[in-house]
Amino acid sequence: MFQIPRGTRDFTPEEMQKRRYVEEKIRSTFQQFGYKEIQTPTFETLELFTAKSGEAIIDELYAFKDKGGRDLALRPELTAPVIRFYVDKLQMESKPLKLFYFGNCFRYDRPQKGRYREFMQAGCELIGTDTPEGIAELIGLAYTILKSVGLKDLKLFIGNLNILSSIFKTFNISKEQQKKLTPLIDKSMFNDVVLCLKDFGISEKDAQKFKEVLQASDLKIILELTEKDEQAKNEMMKLKQIFELLKNVFEIKTCEIKMSIVRGLDYYKGVVFEIDAPTLGAEKQLCGGGAYELIPLFGGRETPTSGFAIGFDRTILALDVEEYNYPSLKLDFYVIPVNEEMISKSLEITQNLRKNGLSVDMDLLKRGMSKSLKYASSINVDKIIIVGQKELVDESVTIRDMKTGAQELVKIKDLYQNLR
Repeated sequence: MFQIPRGTRDFTPEEMQKRRYVEEKIRSTFQQFGYKEIQTPTFETLELFTAKSGEAIIDELYAFKDKGGRDLALRPELTAPVIRFYVDKLQMESKPLKLFYFGNCFRYDRPQKGRYREFMQAGCELIGTDTPEGIAELIGLAYTILKSVGLKDLKLFIGNLNILSSIFKTFNISKEQQKKLTPLIDKSMFNDVVLCLKDFGISEKDAQKFKEVLQASDLKIILELTEKDEQAKNEMMKLKQIFELLKNVFEIKTCEIKMSIVRGLDYYKGVVFEIDAPTLGAEKQLCGGGAYELIPLFGGRETPTSGFAIGFDRTILALDVEEYNYPSLKLDFYVIPVNEEMISKSLEITQNLRKNGLSVDMDLLKRGMSKSLKYASSINVDKIIIVGQKELVDESVTIRDMKTGAQELVKIKDLYQNLR
């Protein structure tokens, strides 16, 4: 017996119904915000991902050589392919350019709840603007998407890496020291951050002040520490504008400052954000993104860029935890021929109804009436169409309501009008 590869999944028709519903909600919300869908290949050159994330990422990739000896990799995420596409084909397009995408990605991770080796990712890139209004709309879009699919319990956190850089500068923390601190900050290991700072020769008082800023929920605390840095002051003003827009325009009341968002990626600059679903516990992050610089690395002209990615599989998981009631997908009608002689006419009726936009199935197993009725009940069909010998003499069929048991005779020529 063949086994499914580790870290992958099969999906039942019921599960696919849920996934397609959520996917359509995400796609339609992107379009409401003026974003246009694009698609890139499932595999790219290995160099594309090492240029973006360094050689260390190879251990996390499904990398291989093709028959021509070229180094390729299944995409672990979609930002790098999209920016490669932009630099290659879309640089001359009018700005701002709003692009969104939806596709499967692959990472050689240790499988666990909410984390798989093949997973779906939805995301977008906003190219050509980094105004407070543009960034606020981007963050508002991410939050709106997760709300539109049906999630209720969400938390939005916003940070700023330029301000964090200013704070590093205030405490004279070198680039090498920052590399050691970043993983601890990313994992909210604040006591370890303090110990690390003390190892760097920073006083207990300053180490605790640094910790306080990382955990601050008030912009004033951060402003006090960065007021001598002109760039940081400008970033703070921008951050305040973004918060006001999110609160007043996008009506997001659960938005908090979080200076410990570091994203763990060198190319992120400026505003960064995350959206969590607390019900998921440790693996609670559904969405992450922010402003970044990647276009020049790929050979393009420097232009403001920001974006985000939504973990589709975790979103489904969060909906299941919240016991979200998905809309049911039902057949409009189920057609039952009373005997073999009626099969041809039943198929004709079925196909004509489909041509008129109805979802219709029919008994193809020659079950007989009682077993067909039982099957129709099992698939939760509201109404069935019975095609019988006597009724056909009068060019009619019987429509039966499965809930009430009521039946009526309807002319075939009037069938579509009657059923609609």
